[in-house]
Amino acid sequence: MPKITFLPHQKICPNGVTIDAESGTSICDAALAAGVAIEHACEKSCACTTCHVIVREGFESLGVATEKEEDMLDKAWGLEPQSRLSCQAKVATRDLVVEIPRYTINLVSEGH
Repeated sequence: MPKITFLPHQKICPNGVTIDAESGTSICDAALAAGVAIEHACEKSCACTTCHVIVREGFESLGVATEKEEDMLDKAWGLEPQSRLSCQAKVATRDLVVEIPRYTINLVSEGH
Protein backbone atom coordinates (compact mmCIF):
# COMPACT_ATOMS: atom_id res chain seq x y z
CA MET A 1 0.00 0.00 0.00
CA PRO A 2 1.47 3.37 -1.00
CA LYS A 3 2.22 6.00 1.61
CA ILE A 4 1.64 9.73 1.43
CA THR A 5 3.92 11.93 3.49
CA PHE A 6 2.48 15.37 4.14
CA LEU A 7 5.20 17.88 4.88
CA PRO A 8 4.66 20.10 7.93
CA HIS A 9 1.96 22.74 7.51
CA GLN A 10 1.51 25.41 10.16
CA LYS A 11 -2.22 24.74 10.76
CA ILE A 12 -3.21 21.47 9.11
CA CYS A 13 -0.38 19.17 10.28
CA PRO A 14 2.32 21.11 12.14
CA ASN A 15 4.64 18.11 12.52
CA GLY A 16 3.91 16.55 9.16
CA VAL A 17 2.43 13.06 8.90
CA THR A 18 2.76 9.88 6.85
CA ILE A 19 -0.39 7.94 6.03
CA ASP A 20 -1.32 4.79 4.13
CA ALA A 21 -3.40 5.30 1.00
CA GLU A 22 -5.10 2.78 -1.25
CA SER A 23 -4.26 2.96 -4.93
CA GLY A 24 -7.04 4.71 -6.84
CA THR A 25 -7.98 6.95 -3.91
CA SER A 26 -7.62 10.69 -4.33
CA ILE A 27 -4.96 12.41 -2.26
CA CYS A 28 -7.74 14.47 -0.66
CA ASP A 29 -9.85 11.45 0.32
CA ALA A 30 -6.82 9.65 1.75
CA ALA A 31 -5.88 12.74 3.77
CA LEU A 32 -9.38 13.25 5.13
CA ALA A 33 -9.74 9.56 6.06
CA ALA A 34 -6.51 9.81 8.06
CA GLY A 35 -7.55 12.98 9.89
CA VAL A 36 -5.53 15.44 7.80
CA ALA A 37 -8.09 18.24 7.45
CA ILE A 38 -7.15 19.46 3.98
CA GLU A 39 -9.51 22.14 2.67
CA HIS A 40 -12.04 21.16 0.03
CA ALA A 41 -14.55 24.00 -0.23
CA CYS A 42 -16.26 22.66 -3.38
CA GLU A 43 -16.76 19.22 -1.82
CA LYS A 44 -14.17 17.68 -4.17
CA SER A 45 -15.94 18.56 -7.42
CA CYS A 46 -12.99 20.31 -9.14
CA ALA A 47 -14.70 23.69 -8.83
CA CYS A 48 -12.18 25.54 -6.62
CA THR A 49 -8.51 25.33 -5.68
CA THR A 50 -8.67 25.04 -1.91
CA CYS A 51 -7.30 21.45 -2.01
CA HIS A 52 -4.27 22.48 -4.11
CA VAL A 53 -1.13 20.55 -3.20
CA ILE A 54 2.40 20.36 -4.54
CA VAL A 55 3.64 16.82 -5.09
CA ARG A 56 7.33 16.96 -4.16
CA GLU A 57 8.03 13.26 -4.80
CA GLY A 58 6.12 10.74 -6.89
CA PHE A 59 4.48 13.29 -9.21
CA GLU A 60 5.21 11.25 -12.32
CA SER A 61 3.23 8.31 -10.91
CA LEU A 62 -0.02 10.30 -10.91
CA GLY A 63 -2.36 10.22 -13.87
CA VAL A 64 -2.42 13.19 -16.20
CA ALA A 65 -4.50 16.16 -15.04
CA THR A 66 -7.68 16.83 -16.97
CA GLU A 67 -8.15 20.08 -18.85
CA LYS A 68 -10.69 21.16 -16.21
CA GLU A 69 -8.19 20.55 -13.41
CA GLU A 70 -5.49 22.43 -15.32
CA ASP A 71 -7.86 25.38 -15.79
CA MET A 72 -8.64 25.45 -12.06
CA LEU A 73 -4.98 25.16 -11.12
CA ASP A 74 -4.28 28.36 -13.05
CA LYS A 75 -6.19 30.13 -10.24
CA ALA A 76 -4.30 28.50 -7.35
CA TRP A 77 -2.03 30.42 -5.01
CA GLY A 78 1.61 29.35 -5.27
CA LEU A 79 1.21 27.29 -8.43
CA GLU A 80 4.24 25.14 -9.32
CA PRO A 81 4.91 22.63 -12.12
CA GLN A 82 4.15 19.76 -9.69
CA SER A 83 0.86 21.28 -8.49
CA ARG A 84 -2.31 19.21 -8.48
CA LEU A 85 -5.79 19.46 -7.01
CA SER A 86 -5.77 16.78 -4.34
CA CYS A 87 -9.43 15.97 -5.01
CA GLN A 88 -8.52 14.95 -8.58
CA ALA A 89 -5.06 13.38 -8.22
CA LYS A 90 -5.36 9.63 -7.64
CA VAL A 91 -2.73 7.69 -5.74
CA ALA A 92 -1.11 5.04 -7.94
CA THR A 93 1.42 2.51 -6.60
CA ARG A 94 4.28 4.81 -5.60
CA ASP A 95 4.75 6.68 -2.35
CA LEU A 96 4.15 10.43 -2.49
CA VAL A 97 5.56 13.41 -0.64
CA VAL A 98 3.05 16.24 -0.63
CA GLU A 99 3.24 19.87 0.45
CA ILE A 100 0.07 21.74 1.33
CA PRO A 101 0.59 25.40 0.37
CA ARG A 102 0.48 27.94 3.14
CA TYR A 103 -2.40 29.88 1.59
CA THR A 104 -5.50 29.19 -0.46
CA ILE A 105 -7.94 31.48 -2.25
CA ASN A 106 -10.65 30.48 0.26
CA LEU A 107 -11.38 33.83 1.90
CA VAL A 108 -13.68 32.23 4.46
CA SER A 109 -10.96 29.98 5.88
CA GLU A 110 -8.47 32.84 5.97
CA GLY A 111 -10.78 35.00 8.07
CA HIS A 112 -11.36 37.78 5.53
